[in-house]
Order: sequence, then C-alpha cells, then structure tokens
Amino acid sequence: MAVKKTTTKKKKIDDNTLVSLYMDSVLSNNMEPKNVYIFCKDNEIEETEFYSFYGSIDALKEDIWMKFYENTASNLTKDENFASYTNRNKLLSLYFTMFEVLTLNRSYVYFTLEENKNGLKTLKQLKGLREHFKNFIKDMIDENEEVKNETIQRITKPLYAEGAWIQFLFLLKFWLDDTSKGFEKTDIMIEKSVKAVLDVLDTTPLESVIDLGKFIWKERFN
Repeated sequence: MAVKKTTTKKKKIDDNTLVSLYMDSVLSNNMEPKNVYIFCKDNEIEETEFYSFYGSIDALKEDIWMKFYENTASNLTKDENFASYTNRNKLLSLYFTMFEVLTLNRSYVYFTLEENKNGLKTLKQLKGLREHFKNFIKDMIDENEEVKNETIQRITKPLYAEGAWIQFLFLLKFWLDDTSKGFEKTDIMIEKSVKAVLDVLDTTPLESVIDLGKFIWKERFN
C-alpha cells in the first residue's frame, strides 16, 4: 500500500521574519549568533533566504534600529496635526514615541547595548537610525518658521542636527539606566533636555541648561 507523503508548509521568510527570529534568538540564548550559518541552521532556513534580504548579521542588526524608527515615524504621521506642531512639540513627540517603541523592545535593546558589554561605544548598528534622525531634525528646522534666519546662520542645521543626535544618545543611556516606575524619570529628562536644546536656537538658554544640570546631578550623584 502506498503511503501518502505529507509535506510541511514552508514558512514565508521576509525581512520582518528574520528580524523577529534574530531578536528571539538573542534573548532566548542570551548571546548573538556567531554567524549567518549558525543563525539559519538554528531557525531552519536557507542561507540564500537570509542573503536575499541582508548581506550580514551586522546589516540585520542595523535594520532593527531602522525599523524602530520607521515604527516611530509611522505613529507620528497618524497625527493629522503633527505638521503644524512647534519645534518643541515635534521633538517631544519624536522622543516620547521613540522611547515607547524602544520600551516594547527593551529586553533586546538592553542586551545589545548593555549586557554584551559593548554599551554605547559600539554605534555601528545605529548608523542608519542616526541619518534618519538627523534628517528629521533638519526637516523640522526647514518647515518651522519659528527659527530665525540669523540663528540658522550662527548655528548651521548640520551642527544642530548632530547636537540633537548626541542628545538622543544621552537620553538612550539615561533610559537604559532608569529603574523608576514607568521610566518616569526618563520622561522628566526628555522634557528638560528638549527645552534646553531648543533654547540653543533662542537667545536665553542658560536657565534651561542650569535646570537640566541640576536634574542630572540629583539623579546621578545624590
């Protein structure tokens, strides 16, 4: 008697599937896959399927952060009034939404930036995120008439965008170390640091900078 051969439906592989498998692998094994071969073998997928989306594990890791940003941007664009927001509210919305996305993936973010001992010194995987973030800041300046032309001449957009990126890295490190309920201290830090960085485009930043400095001192040295 002939035995009917059963076939197992092959799971569809795309970039989102690979990202999900990778993040699960990292957290389940408490370590990153050593190479593409091991990652694919453990997840029963062909290497050719992996390489049709990513050229390396590093490329996949970079895309994870890109997807965090894309998720953030998608949520921001759902607000019909976002385009008319002031610079302050745009930047606050960006930070709060971004950290909401990161909080949903905190275990992975914490591992990849802290537990593997690379910390924020290894920023290669944030390369794509950095470019999108800086473009967001430049567009924000271009679209908002609040910024005076003479100020832009004094502090160029690229320099301002780079400063905002450094601010984001500072907030990211603060959030990683934050043990407060609901990361409420990070929310306070976002409010104070956004006010301080936007006051750089104004003429009276000193008060905000001092206020931010007092908060940082209290949290880190008291």
